[in-house]
Amino acid sequence: MSYKVSVDVLVPMRDGTKLATNIWLPDSDGPVPLLLMRGPYGKDMFAVYGAASPNIFELMKHGYGVAVQDCRGTFASEGTFDPHVADADDGADTVRWLVEQDWCDGNVGSFGGSYLGFVQWHTASTGVPGLKAIAPAMTSVDQYRAPWYSRGGALSLECVLGWSTVMSLNLARRAVGRGDGDPADMVQLAGGMADFASLTASTPVSDHPLLKKHLPWMVDVAIGHPERDETWAELSALDRVSSITTPALNIGGWYDLFYGETLRAYTEMKARAGSPEARAGQRLVMGPWSHNAAGLLGFYPDRNFGPTASLDAAQLTEAQIAFFDRWLKGREDALDDLAPVRLFVMGIDRWRDEQDWPLPDTDYTAYYLGGEGPANTGTGAGRLTTSEPTGDTTDTYLYDPRRPIPSVGGTRLNLVGYDGPLDQRPLHSRDDILCFITDVLDQPVEVTGPVTATLYVSSSAVDTDFTAKLVDVHPDGKAIILCDGIQRMRYRNSLSVPELMTPDEVYEISIDLIATSNVFLPGHRIMVEIASSNFPRYDRNSNTGGVIADEHESDMVVAVNRIHRGAEYPSRIILPIINR
Repeated sequence: MSYKVSVDVLVPMRDGTKLATNIWLPDSDGPVPLLLMRGPYGKDMFAVYGAASPNIFELMKHGYGVAVQDCRGTFASEGTFDPHVADADDGADTVRWLVEQDWCDGNVGSFGGSYLGFVQWHTASTGVPGLKAIAPAMTSVDQYRAPWYSRGGALSLECVLGWSTVMSLNLARRAVGRGDGDPADMVQLAGGMADFASLTASTPVSDHPLLKKHLPWMVDVAIGHPERDETWAELSALDRVSSITTPALNIGGWYDLFYGETLRAYTEMKARAGSPEARAGQRLVMGPWSHNAAGLLGFYPDRNFGPTASLDAAQLTEAQIAFFDRWLKGREDALDDLAPVRLFVMGIDRWRDEQDWPLPDTDYTAYYLGGEGPANTGTGAGRLTTSEPTGDTTDTYLYDPRRPIPSVGGTRLNLVGYDGPLDQRPLHSRDDILCFITDVLDQPVEVTGPVTATLYVSSSAVDTDFTAKLVDVHPDGKAIILCDGIQRMRYRNSLSVPELMTPDEVYEISIDLIATSNVFLPGHRIMVEIASSNFPRYDRNSNTGGVIADEHESDMVVAVNRIHRGAEYPSRIILPIINR
């Protein structure tokens, strides 16, 4: 195979800004379909061509051209980088430009993960002609719900500050290269990454002058708009789902910080997309992966999912080529051998084909928080059972935001350590964690699908947080996190209209733990953890009811938080049980 590469082709946008684009074309007797990847991480860095993206040399062997573009204001492209703001228009303008070239046959697809997936959804939401299919990986259709906040309204602090610092460092380097930057900024930003614990512990959260200088959008919007207001709605591709007419191959990981939005994109597009092809053409692949590079192998310090768990073993390049062959080349049989949904089922550690998500034969089963006595710590009296409770009990703990529960694994953008399925036992000696656990299982229990917790709670504060985790306890005691969620109480009824609590009043709340796919094997136990912090994965609720991002640590107050359980208050977790 031979090909040619054109570097730094300047593609004009509607406002005259030119975006630098590398174009890879296979030798061909005529025009070819083009696959577009746009991102802010540097098109000349070959790492951006890998991970969950298809192998571009395989794409060219199969007759595709590839265009890789630096987003506005990054690396070789002109303009100013404000995350998300110009991505829809710039993506649409680039697709139009590609379609007009004599080496393009008029059919354009797109691929890429993380931010490179955001821009795909934004471009698709414009309905631009010529864009025939997208393959967004480990990404989000709603930037409020992921990555910048949780589904329950808590700021994703670690992600916001980590990503902003890395991008600010890139932009500071760019300014120095232009001759109008300060090298001292680069030193300080690099220092923030080297001492990331101090960066996330600093208050107020909104007070980061170098981020404000180099990436003001992150401070003014991402941190400055804690409610899901019109600003977030305008940036959400899913809010314009009826305009999206492109089939999508959705790729996610059970420990990826975007995976809830990957699943939601699949279900919402199937139900409400703007064309029959888009509704019928949705595909979903979910592996045991996290967002960090190490997690893409399916191998973690506390859990190894085996030789079939890696991205390579999942044959994502082959799946994406078949998907593009169907929608860009018109090969109607290209997907005949591929099921609409492909899941890696943890516990038994194997891939399984399904026809839809959630699985149609799901039995949503309540597991109640029980036990005769306080559930504080991992050795407390908390029990988890399918039997409906009779007596009433209240568990009490102090949530002190100056002493938050540290994040251990889970769905994080952890730039200085591991994420994913880590052992939770180091946390279980804390008395501000409630642990509820089943008896040892004598039969396998498969949990595949959406997971929610319904809790009856009260607090001495006017605002606080409640968290929930689903954990697989192994026979050796290892407690592996599967999924988790957080609910900020001011957003218990609405993400856009905050409502404070009345102290000591009991409220029924729902915590969205998103989903998992795991078989709890015989000899294992199912555990649920309840607490009020997960730091620095999420910011600390100050418990004051004020603007959390503007508060100092000295403003924070201690909350007396309670979980009510029993016949009157049947606190429970709903597990999607699969019996086959």
